[in-house]
Amino acid sequence: MSTNLKSSMPYGQLGIIALESCKELGEKIDHYLLEKRGENSEGPDTYLISIDEIRFSNGEGKVKLEETVRGKDIYILCDVGNYSCTYEMYGFTNHKGPDEHFQDIKRVVSALGGKARRVTVLMPMLYEGRQHKRKGRESLDCALALQELERLGVKDIYTFDVHDPNVQNAIPLVTFENLYPTYEIVKSFIRQEDIEIDKSKMLTISPDTGAMDRAIYYSNVLGLDIGLFYKRRDYTSVVKGKNPIVQHEYIGKDVEGMDVLIVDDMIASGESVFDIARELKKRNAKRIFVATTFALFTEGVNKFSEFYKEGLIDRVYSTNLTYISPEAREAEWFREVDMSEFISTVLDYINKGRSISPLVDATYNIKQLLSGAEILR
Repeated sequence: MSTNLKSSMPYGQLGIIALESCKELGEKIDHYLLEKRGENSEGPDTYLISIDEIRFSNGEGKVKLEETVRGKDIYILCDVGNYSCTYEMYGFTNHKGPDEHFQDIKRVVSALGGKARRVTVLMPMLYEGRQHKRKGRESLDCALALQELERLGVKDIYTFDVHDPNVQNAIPLVTFENLYPTYEIVKSFIRQEDIEIDKSKMLTISPDTGAMDRAIYYSNVLGLDIGLFYKRRDYTSVVKGKNPIVQHEYIGKDVEGMDVLIVDDMIASGESVFDIARELKKRNAKRIFVATTFALFTEGVNKFSEFYKEGLIDRVYSTNLTYISPEAREAEWFREVDMSEFISTVLDYINKGRSISPLVDATYNIKQLLSGAEILR
């Protein structure tokens, strides 16, 4: 790919509004953008726009812009899954949830007051992405949220690894780009592990039927065989909002003596990973690696550490697209996949009106990686 990123005329002066939830990622993106564009002393020393996120003692809030945005091409960054953001309310410390983060996005759009030339929202993890369809008398939170952003004047929405990309049908006239971190994950995995990508020594595992397409893709681009675990559930009861899993049934190639790569979009509590790791070890699998886009660790990381010490899990690879606790980052078994450089390139291309198709062609990039060729972005 061409590295000449100055050849196109920008849509408008680029401005990044990184909310508190995305501050660290925003600073990294800003660093790479300045580096890529090679700004001199006459150019901006940052693309980040200063804002003040204000919370009142009763929990109400507002966002105040600290500088003008008139005529700028604005990109709002928000991590709706960042539970580390806190504020004081009625004398106690309250942690922000997804609803509050989404409200902050709307506050920013409101503060822009229609002065920006274009407003783009980048939510690495799509707000309410798991509530995308009805099963009975249920709300359609994700569709409603997308429509609300459209009504507020947001022109483009960028996100990663959506649970169901069909939710974009709720806003057919708005650009909705669903990006994937596949190349970055594979690159990190290959470069950090002493492993041979060979179908006689390794295979890809889908933890359930819902992740089968993802596992098939990984297996195809890496040239590996695939296995599937089928979750047999008890549909007569509901525990924590879900039908409990009775047993994991395995379909696929014998895993004895094989390295295994389990791929999924998200780790929540990790119970499915633990169950599958046990089943794979019962079948004498060699090393077990896990690759996921979002590692939420909703019940902490202690059990992952226990499984690592027992030799049931060797490594977990996940992106920094959502908040990762210090405990996870410092764990021996965890590897963070930094997505900031990729996102900076995407924003650069969009701002200059260039097609991002070459950037999101993971198949080509992975093939180049496996062949030892350099990927230029």
